Amino acid sequence: MNKRNTQQRRHSIITILNELGEVSVDELSLRFETSEVTIRKDLAALEKTGLLLRRYGGAVAIPDEVTQQFSAKIAPNKLSIAKTAAQLIKDHNRIIIDSGTTTSGLIEQLNDKRGLVVMTNALHLANAIHELENEPTLLMTGGTWDPHSESFQGQVAEQVLRSYNFDQLFIGADGIDLERGTTTFNELTGLSKVMAEVSREVIVMVDSDKIGKRIPNLELPWAKVSVLVTDDRIDKCALKQISDQGVRVMLAPYAHE
Repeated sequence: MNKRNTQQRRHSIITILNELGEVSVDELSLRFETSEVTIRKDLAALEKTGLLLRRYGGAVAIPDEVTQQFSAKIAPNKLSIAKTAAQLIKDHNRIIIDSGTTTSGLIEQLNDKRGLVVMTNALHLANAIHELENEPTLLMTGGTWDPHSESFQGQVAEQVLRSYNFDQLFIGADGIDLERGTTTFNELTGLSKVMAEVSREVIVMVDSDKIGKRIPNLELPWAKVSVLVTDDRIDKCALKQISDQGVRVMLAPYAHE
């Protein structure tokens, strides 16, 4: 059984699961004319990437409350920032997309890219990436589920990340401290720091109204940030201050609600 057939079968399993809500190993084995051992391997692989939950004798779809965040409409300005940031992604790049509302806008921009490897720590992003027609290779950090950020965090996730190297990290922020760097309400900043460590280029995506917001927890110092993508309503003095830190600033056209 070649890799292409395996990918197609697993994609079909997710499609069936999303329609029916649950599937059984024996039904899938009959439908795809393959052994139950193969189906169990498929379900194990899909569970590992956060696309389903295994149950005795089969699997069930991920509960709605976990996935519904992605279906919430992304604000037009966040989408504009995502479109601008996506210009930095080249075919065959290995990228990390951190959980967040601005970064989630990137997913639909990936469809015209070829040969991507995409790592994420958010279930709703993994589901959306899996649905893309160009079928990028999807990696999932795993780890400890953090309900505040709706993402995986912790040492397991950090260890998984450290076993790879990436071209780019796309990450949001709760605030931008003009002197220090990106800030967050979340006290769990360990994973973000590791994501930045293993990436050649770090791209921060934020609405301009977050710039100048001082929040106690420093996430990434300016020395770690390569590019800041924001909208063109950014204050000119703030733009200069960020540029003086050696950070390239890309401006997206501001889009009204």
